[in-house]
Amino acid sequence: MTLVRYNPLRDFERNAVPRTFTELMDSFFDEALQNRRSFEGTFNPKMDIIENETLFEIRVTLPGLKKEDIRIDMENRNLTISGERKMEEHKDGVRYHLVESSYGSFSRSLTLPENVDRESVSASFEDGILTVIINKDEKAVARNIQIK
Repeated sequence: MTLVRYNPLRDFERNAVPRTFTELMDSFFDEALQNRRSFEGTFNPKMDIIENETLFEIRVTLPGLKKEDIRIDMENRNLTISGERKMEEHKDGVRYHLVESSYGSFSRSLTLPENVDRESVSASFEDGILTVIINKDEKAVARNIQIK
């Protein structure tokens, strides 16, 4: 049996360091596309929730969607915003080098506090931003009680 000295750099250079610029670019784009494919079907839109004395305002960033692609459901105190962002169909002769946009179905749910007026929910969609307004119930709003 012959002993061979282990050289970790030899294996690293053989497998990790591209020999040409084209090889470098191909490996970069292939890795980027492969990483995106592992996340296909997951679209997690960003949400902001704002509160003031009279209402809650929920803003959801939904770029590239139409209002017909969005569904808002309210059951008891649970508000659910769902929909799907579909990727354009691939055209013949077109090769994607990098896709950083997220596509797929989404569903965001949140439990509203007890002091909301469930009948006052309104929604608008403009410039890719969904805005949901929910008024607070005046009867359930906290108040300061004076001590006599």
